[in-house]
Amino acid sequence: MKTAIFDLDGTLADTLFDLADAVNEGLKTLGFPVHPYEPYRHFVGNGAMKLCERALPDGKKEFSEELHRLFRENYNRNYLDKTKLYDGIHETLKKLSENGVVLAVATNKPENFAVKMIDNLLSDINFVKVLGGTDSRPKKPEKPIIDEILSAVGETDEVYMIGDSNVDVQTAKKSGLISIGCTWGFRGREELIDEGADYIAETPSDIAEIILKSK
Repeated sequence: MKTAIFDLDGTLADTLFDLADAVNEGLKTLGFPVHPYEPYRHFVGNGAMKLCERALPDGKKEFSEELHRLFRENYNRNYLDKTKLYDGIHETLKKLSENGVVLAVATNKPENFAVKMIDNLLSDINFVKVLGGTDSRPKKPEKPIIDEILSAVGETDEVYMIGDSNVDVQTAKKSGLISIGCTWGFRGREELIDEGADYIAETPSDIAEIILKSK
C-alpha cells in the first residue's frame, strides 16, 4: 500500500488571490499599504500568522496578531471567492484512489479552513486525514503533522509528500518521505530543485505516474 500526502495551497488549489485579498483587507483596516498578488507567493507557506507578519511593513511587526485576527475574519467570508482546483488535480486524486493509494492532506493553512475547503472542492474524494495549522501542533516542516497522519494510515510501503515549496520538501526529508515537487504552485521549479525534491511534477498527471510507476 502506498500513501500520498498532499499540501493544499499551491498544490491542490490555487488559493493565492483569496489569501492575498483577505490580508490586504486587513492591512487597509490597519492603515498600512497593501501588496500586489505576486509577493504573496513568498509570503505563504509557514502558516497564517507568518503570512501576516511577512505582509506587514518593517517596523510594524507588532501588529501581527491584530492582522491575523482580521485576516481570519476576512478569509472566512472570501476563502472560496477566487479559489479553484488546479486543472487535472481531481482526475489525479481519483486515479490514485482507484489504484489503492491512501490520500491525506497536510497543510499549514488553519485547519478549519483546510477542512472546509476540501469538503467544498473535493467532497467525492476520500482522505484518511485533512490536517492543518493549529496551536497544539508544530507546523510543517516539523514531523508531528506527518506522524499523526501515518498513525491513522497504519502500515504502508511508501509515503510521498507532494507540495509546491521548500517547506514541503523539508517536511519530507525530516519525516523520511519521498518528495514530489509541483512546479505549477506558488514557488516554482527552481526552489524545488534547490531544496532537493526527489521528483519534479510538471503537471498533476505526473504525480500519478510517479506514484503508480511500480504497480
